[in-house]
Amino acid sequence: MTIKRRSVLKILSGAVAGGVLGRDPARAWAQLPPRGVVEPRLASAPGVTPKDIKIGMSAAFKGPSAGLGTELYRGASAYYAEVNQRGGVHGRTISVAALDDGYEPTPCIKNTITLVEREQVFFLSNYVGTPTLTRALPVIKRYADRQVILVGNFTGAQPQREDPYVEQVFNIRASYRQEMMALVDRFWQAGARKFGVYYQIDAYGRSGTDGVARGLAQRGARIAAEATYVRGAKFEDDMTPAVQALRHAGVDVVLCTGAYQGCGAFVRTARDLGWNAPISNVSFVGSEAMLGLLLKQGKSAGRDYTQALVNSQVVPSYDDLSLPGVVEYRTLMERYKPLVPETLRDAKYPPEQLSFRSLEGFVNAKVIVEGLRRAGPNPTRASFRQALESLRSFDLGIGAPLTFGPERHQGLDSVYFTSVVNGRWVPVTDWTAAMKA
Repeated sequence: MTIKRRSVLKILSGAVAGGVLGRDPARAWAQLPPRGVVEPRLASAPGVTPKDIKIGMSAAFKGPSAGLGTELYRGASAYYAEVNQRGGVHGRTISVAALDDGYEPTPCIKNTITLVEREQVFFLSNYVGTPTLTRALPVIKRYADRQVILVGNFTGAQPQREDPYVEQVFNIRASYRQEMMALVDRFWQAGARKFGVYYQIDAYGRSGTDGVARGLAQRGARIAAEATYVRGAKFEDDMTPAVQALRHAGVDVVLCTGAYQGCGAFVRTARDLGWNAPISNVSFVGSEAMLGLLLKQGKSAGRDYTQALVNSQVVPSYDDLSLPGVVEYRTLMERYKPLVPETLRDAKYPPEQLSFRSLEGFVNAKVIVEGLRRAGPNPTRASFRQALESLRSFDLGIGAPLTFGPERHQGLDSVYFTSVVNGRWVPVTDWTAAMKA
């Protein structure tokens, strides 16, 4: 089926919304052949040939948010490379058709259509960002009859977790609501009462702010003050108006929902103005990229920009060698040193050796590969979906087992907290110390 021109125009305007995908209770499980019987590999679905499986990805690879898509891709690629080196999944190698959307909605919409229609990918994965994904969801909903799904997106926004889209999305990470409510809880326990928010003025920023509001409402409190910035802001931008608005409101702590350049600019400006209130960011920010900017600025300015900086994460520390999944991640990142395709590389962004983002991409890939294994030697989109829903207490080696099900399309709920010690992100063990400037 090809989308007609009129439909495409509707999609690009963001005016399309689909109904809820129905369920067939009689769906049959994909069965492996009897022991000793080798079933021939078939071109069993779009994106599946006898030799490989193609996954589609739209993300920011260039521009101010290049570090987000780049690291997510690299982490997943490290795991796929190892799987392919060992013969693939049921004899098929895994490939990723990746397209750059620059963290902008319209390119993401176009990329989604291209990936499904022209690239004929088996499924979609590792999309980056709320403003992009929320506009692409109505497009993906139009492919419900083809059973196109997304797995493991780098966003904690709510729309993909709710009707009418949750049927086609398998989220692996905790949500922004969970991250922000957890941050509110910890800062509240540490004595903070007046909470300010600084956020990217779009669906992503509003999603994080909603989590703060919900967390405070549980305690009979409200957000004391708000400040915003425009998506695409640079680290060099002056955020004095935003800083002063929150400072004059007398907030005890600032919870940020944004990307590394815009949020880094806020931290830099606040410290340059002598305001040392604790500042926190959710996982999406790109912690290592932001830290790199702050450390570089600190060297030239002779100032420490990393004190009283606390970020939430949805995967454990990549320095926690007690976790076998982390050891595996570090080993494969070193072994394969994955890079994005040359056509997607941003010359201004140097890849990071290790990061929370690439670890998240790595975890996503592990879930995907297990789903493909369970889907059988000739997977269909239906059998792959059923295979994902069969995952119960699946051990990823990160200390938090993943569980999906027909009524549960979010696999993990864990939230971790990190602060900067000696120029590195480390787990928070003492909240009083972490909040001190």
